[in-house]
Amino acid sequence: MASPKIIAAGVVLVIAAVVGSMCVFTVRQDQQALVLQFGNPVHAVSEPGLHFKLPIQNVEYYERRILELDPPVQQVLLSDQKRVNVDSFARWKIIDPLIFRQRATNSANFVQLFGQRLNSVIRGELAQAPLVTLLSDNRAQIMEKIQSTLIKPAEEFGVELIDVRIGRTDLPQETSQAVYNRMRSSRIAEAAQLRAEGEELKAKIQAEADRERIGIIAEANRQAEVLRGEGDGQRNIILGKAYGKDAEFFEFYRSLEAYKIALDNGSTMVLSPDSEFFQYFNKSGPATSR
Repeated sequence: MASPKIIAAGVVLVIAAVVGSMCVFTVRQDQQALVLQFGNPVHAVSEPGLHFKLPIQNVEYYERRILELDPPVQQVLLSDQKRVNVDSFARWKIIDPLIFRQRATNSANFVQLFGQRLNSVIRGELAQAPLVTLLSDNRAQIMEKIQSTLIKPAEEFGVELIDVRIGRTDLPQETSQAVYNRMRSSRIAEAAQLRAEGEELKAKIQAEADRERIGIIAEANRQAEVLRGEGDGQRNIILGKAYGKDAEFFEFYRSLEAYKIALDNGSTMVLSPDSEFFQYFNKSGPATSR
């Protein structure tokens, strides 16, 4: 059996190990700690690693990472009397756990309290801006103003406000439908105006084209009549010269022209074979030399 001294030494070692484990705590890289004694803060620990405390003290851990605050979507009345649904968010981190515990107690409570203040400041700023401002580059300036307004209140909670943004801005359903209907009516009116202008331009182009066509046809007919008259004149001159040289051949040629016109398209004529019209059909034999 072990001697009483060995047993006592073992008990002392166990008690020392238990007390030692109660006197040390570890802080991770992404954490910071607050040492409490009987529920009252004693000091904050921001350095990671192994740290010591009294056995009667306990430790609360807080995030060192950047956290996100996403309050509920709220409806805001703008300066142009338009209502919009605004979905905002903020990024923050705890820089003083002691003040944070005193003012906010925990992260959930801070999100609720500061989220209400964030929405209040956003309502106040957007109430001074029209809808077109939120859709332009001036939106960034509004965000900077909101953030600068909230920096001091955030420090009162032991928090550093990293960024504030409006993630989405939507029109309410009834407003969206009204805007859509106005846009649709505007586009329909614009389309009708464009069609009317197109029809007017079409009629103008067609009138100019018809006028040019009539002018071209008239000029072409005039030139054709001139050329036809010149051709007839040349033909008459040639025929006159031919008649002067050989009257009988000229008569024969004129008869052939008459046959061509009279018998065109398979025409049928009932005439006596010895009629004067067919005089050259009844003649045969070589031509008489002169």
